[in-house]
Amino acid sequence: MTTVATALQGIAPYSRDRTAQALRLWPVVAITVAAVLVMSLPNLADPFIRYDDYPALLAQPELFWGKTLHEGRWINYLWHLREVVTPAWLNFAVYQVLWAVLAGALAVAAMGREGRAWYVAVLALFILVAPPATLISLWFNTLIPGLAIVAVYAVLGCRMSIGTHRALLPVFVILSFWAYTTYPLILLAVCLVRTERHSLRDLIGLCVLFVVSFAAAILLTYTLNWQFHGVFGVPLDDWRQATPATDLSGMIANLPILAETFSFLMVKFSFMFTPAAYFHVAMLIGATLVLIRQAPREAMYLHAGLWLGMALMMLQVLKLGVVAPSRSFLFVWIFYAVMVVRAAALLGRTPGIADRMARNFTLLIVLSYMVHTFSLYTVYRPWQVETRAMAQAIKAAEGPVLVYGDVTSLSTAKAVGLLSERALAFRMEQLTGQRIMLCQTAPDQCAKAEESGAPAFRVEVATTGAQVHLSYPK
Repeated sequence: MTTVATALQGIAPYSRDRTAQALRLWPVVAITVAAVLVMSLPNLADPFIRYDDYPALLAQPELFWGKTLHEGRWINYLWHLREVVTPAWLNFAVYQVLWAVLAGALAVAAMGREGRAWYVAVLALFILVAPPATLISLWFNTLIPGLAIVAVYAVLGCRMSIGTHRALLPVFVILSFWAYTTYPLILLAVCLVRTERHSLRDLIGLCVLFVVSFAAAILLTYTLNWQFHGVFGVPLDDWRQATPATDLSGMIANLPILAETFSFLMVKFSFMFTPAAYFHVAMLIGATLVLIRQAPREAMYLHAGLWLGMALMMLQVLKLGVVAPSRSFLFVWIFYAVMVVRAAALLGRTPGIADRMARNFTLLIVLSYMVHTFSLYTVYRPWQVETRAMAQAIKAAEGPVLVYGDVTSLSTAKAVGLLSERALAFRMEQLTGQRIMLCQTAPDQCAKAEESGAPAFRVEVATTGAQVHLSYPK
């Protein structure tokens, strides 16, 4: 384990560098917090919530218990036990601020010691606008504790010696793994960009330390599942329709699923604009060439982290036989952002056309993605408006509220990609505290309610022209 010892050795940065990073962190964080709140404005007052994130909002641990078995989310389960219910808007604001702190700390860890404020701020914003971060933010109630863990580790990276910071990696990897499986890869990114004295021996040591920590997280998760569920492992839920591989031929058979995963990833990274996908690939290749020429060891560190993470993700897809969601590839955008901005900073040492092009392309990505993120959050407003109107109508209703029809066929539901009609039931509970019956999934309960003779408030999915909407007595 010599390499692990190497990774943990106390390579303390120069004191003036550490002080500079500590002083520069909070101004950068102030910029990212302001930016993320502006981008989130359309979704801030009444944030949209995915159906399986409602148990965290409403502090209902019994509804989340299954995810401890099927996803190993033990930290998130403890969060559900808090018994304190806070408004969704506050939770969303806290989550977005934590993401802004993480983006700012990553930027300072990567570039703060050079004292080039413009590049530090641009890198922070580049990380902030990551499309996977926008996608995963719709599960903000559940992910608050996990994101807080990752953000704390990133902030510590700006204030601690490298040796002490790396010594904490195993603990943070295990805790963050219990919140979201790919969060540990962001911790690895923090360690890699934080490194000041690059060497192959140090890189191998750090990667070994991470892999051992990640394996320990998996083993401890299996152990917890064995203790509480009687299952040593993390079996996938039936709804995923997985095709797990038991041998090499099974993994080869899952190659189309891997191709589908990457196809979805490119679509999400480019906001469904194909030319943008090729633009990002070209930017990554160009940045890599600049780094190889001017900072080859730094290029080695960044690509080692990127491809170690990609290898783990590809292995998971091939072994489990499921499409990995694009939101789980947040670490890819982080490495991409660091490479692009670091390359721009290196080119900026000798001003010229290459320097100007790099700066302009970097700003183009940041500004366009800020606008796209703002626009994306506006998509959820019609659903929020329609469900608020329904909530207002049923507040005065007597008897059970019965909803007939396919809720997911609503025009507003299609616009937001509603994953389950249970989202409407949770939404009504959030707004009114009342339970409603979804007659498409529970027809027997609705029939009994109708036969009881008690007055019922009927809501129907109706079609008017091209619009499918909720219809009920006004």
